[in-house]
Amino acid sequence: MSKTAPVARPRAVLVGVQFPHVTDTEHAADLEELRRLVHTLGYDAVATVSQRRSALASGTVLGRGKLEDLASLTGGSGVIAPNTRARVSKAREKWEAAAEEAAAGALEEEAARPGPEEEDEDDDEVMEDEEAPGEEVARPEGPAPTVVVVDHELSPSQLRNLEKATGALVLDRTGVIVDIFHRHARSHAARMQVEIARLTYLAPRLRESPGGRERQQGRGSGDSAVELDRRKIRDRLAELRAGLVALEKEQDQRRHARRDQLRVALVGYTNAGKSSLMRALTGSEVLVADQLFATLDTTVRALQPETRPRILVSDTVGFIQKLPHDLVASFRSTLDEALEASLLLYVVDVSDPTWAAQLEVTRSVLREIGADAVPSRLVFNKVDRLDDAARAALRAEHPEALQLSAHRPEDVTGLRLHLIGFFEQSMVEADLVIPYASQGRIGEVYEHTTVLSQEFDETGRKLRVRGLPAAIARLTQAFG
Repeated sequence: MSKTAPVARPRAVLVGVQFPHVTDTEHAADLEELRRLVHTLGYDAVATVSQRRSALASGTVLGRGKLEDLASLTGGSGVIAPNTRARVSKAREKWEAAAEEAAAGALEEEAARPGPEEEDEDDDEVMEDEEAPGEEVARPEGPAPTVVVVDHELSPSQLRNLEKATGALVLDRTGVIVDIFHRHARSHAARMQVEIARLTYLAPRLRESPGGRERQQGRGSGDSAVELDRRKIRDRLAELRAGLVALEKEQDQRRHARRDQLRVALVGYTNAGKSSLMRALTGSEVLVADQLFATLDTTVRALQPETRPRILVSDTVGFIQKLPHDLVASFRSTLDEALEASLLLYVVDVSDPTWAAQLEVTRSVLREIGADAVPSRLVFNKVDRLDDAARAALRAEHPEALQLSAHRPEDVTGLRLHLIGFFEQSMVEADLVIPYASQGRIGEVYEHTTVLSQEFDETGRKLRVRGLPAAIARLTQAFG
């Protein structure tokens, strides 16, 4: 049998603008992160175009010279013909068709509002001079790239102008992240959340097909194809939001049922190793993959071996710099898992040279929802990739942090004991009397407390227990 030849991955060019307040190290880290995002989406980044500017060129992101360099890589003309409507490339038609199919037709009010720096349909860009030449563009071997990915959020007219000049499909950072979320969503709630963000992003970027045909709705009147599509998106978004409200009520009920239980939430930057740590702590078969945003659904499992009372561990969606606001809003219910946790573990990949900035991104997002008030511990993950000197330096700078590798059993055992010790500090001892008529409910006591001793007399079963004050108060009230 002949083996099927592997499908060639589309080739992409990364585009970044370095602003004056951004250091070379930070800019390089941004582009490397964009490369990983692009790879996760299924493209191979084969070239990079970078330029130093005080701001993005209003219509084309780059100055004239750099735009010509970019066009030379993709086989485009590098020229934007004034006052002409862009011809939609087959690649963009395919990309938008996939979005429309996933959205089941789709649209909504804020989805129809103008995007960032939205310009008039015929505002096709006055070229600007470059402020600094930036790096020399390296020309890759092989076929010309067919995709251009820009490390900034672009307006619809900027996307259109770049596509004219390069002859390639152009995506911005937000579009890439939204598309990755769309592909990785598994649960019904996550799919709904992602679709809301995706439609909100796509609606203002819908464009008329060549010829600008009208779809008639009655004699003598008509709406453009784009207007009808946007109306569909508004209707679809209203439907999604109503469904999401119902799902969130169910999630709130489940969280309320766990209110007296000990809950640990793993939070951190995407690909920091949260899912690997989750699997090691709980023995659950959560997805572990070396890619960005592999986990979008919140998973809750009990710490293993189980403790009494049980300690629940939840794995949450990862964060990233410039995370689109609509995604943060859509995943608000997921982030509530962190807000209602008893303890947050800030998981950090210390093998990444930009880990400090990544930690600040995590703290910033959690600060926005008020979760910074939740007790927390700093966990430096992947320390097995560091040498002894680097680990010692980290210990000197952050003596309170836990250093571990999720792949070393002894480190995971140490973290488990630390979690147990943290909750032990807030536990108290008390005496409970369980009447013989209520013996069928004895499981409630064992679920929420540790039974230290027991004896029997004429009144019932007398237990000496240790647990959280709230749990003991509730059990005392329940059994009189």
